[in-house]
Amino acid sequence: MSEIPQLSDILAYLEAREDELAAQSGQLRASIEDLTTRLGELDAETENLRITRKTLLAIPRPEPVEQTPRPDIPDHPAYQQILAALADAGRPMRARDLCEALDLPILPKNTEGIRSKLKRLVTRNVLTEPEPGLFTQPRA
Repeated sequence: MSEIPQLSDILAYLEAREDELAAQSGQLRASIEDLTTRLGELDAETENLRITRKTLLAIPRPEPVEQTPRPDIPDHPAYQQILAALADAGRPMRARDLCEALDLPILPKNTEGIRSKLKRLVTRNVLTEPEPGLFTQPRA
């Protein structure tokens, strides 16, 4: 049979084609193995997420903690500066001392303005006035 030249060409073609298909099959099998491995990893991660969700949903909600009422501090930045200066000093201060701490000129209008703000903070229970004209933060 190999005497016919056309037959040997056809057989060579069939053999080459068979080798190509075997190589492609091998590549596809390797891809299938890789995809199967990746699919298994994704399935495992999905299951972990389901378990986590189930666990989180099973945790009872904590009872709300009663918060101590926050003093009603005015929004103006001057009040924040006064409170910061008192906190930095760590001691009771007078209006004049606060003017100095806030780098305000010691003028009656500034001192009275600070005193007015301090009195407002006392009425809102943010500060205390242990003696007239002396202001401090309440002890916790």
